[in-house]
Amino acid sequence: MSATTIHPTAEISPEAQVGEGTQVWHHAQVREGARIGARCTLGKGVYIDRDVVVGDRCKIQNRASLFHGVRLADGVFVGPHAVFTNDRFPRAVNGDGTLKTEDDWEAGTIVVREGASIGAGAVILPNVTIGAWAVIAAGAVVTSDVRDHALVKGNPARFAGWGCSCGRPVTMSEAREWYCEHCRRAWRFGE
Repeated sequence: MSATTIHPTAEISPEAQVGEGTQVWHHAQVREGARIGARCTLGKGVYIDRDVVVGDRCKIQNRASLFHGVRLADGVFVGPHAVFTNDRFPRAVNGDGTLKTEDDWEAGTIVVREGASIGAGAVILPNVTIGAWAVIAAGAVVTSDVRDHALVKGNPARFAGWGCSCGRPVTMSEAREWYCEHCRRAWRFGE
């Protein structure tokens, strides 16, 4: 396994864990309590908030932001400028005008299952689960759970088809089976 590589401009909290063979590029920041798995890539300007968990073999592209409450399973792809939020009702101040503190809001969670792909510029709102091998299209705004292998797109994101674990869309064959023309795999989805 290759050695862990951390660019000198990256900021890694001494209270964070970075797995073996992981590469952290220019100006990335990994906050305290974050756990980054083995053989991951964190691109330029990636922000990993406190206590975020990233599984093994994940690829997080430039300028993606993963805020407190995010959990990525193994093999997840996150496109550039994707944002994982954690507050459905953000405000800088309380109703009485006092500055909000951590005690004044409730952080939501986002769980992304194995092999899922998040497109460039996607926004994932809190309190959702993205299923295994799901595909979130570029620019989509995810406001609710996404099923395993589902392809979603739009604002708000809506179901647009099924995807193969190779990343390509599947089509209905003449035999009325879901089929991937690229890897020749047949699929059965719980519709």
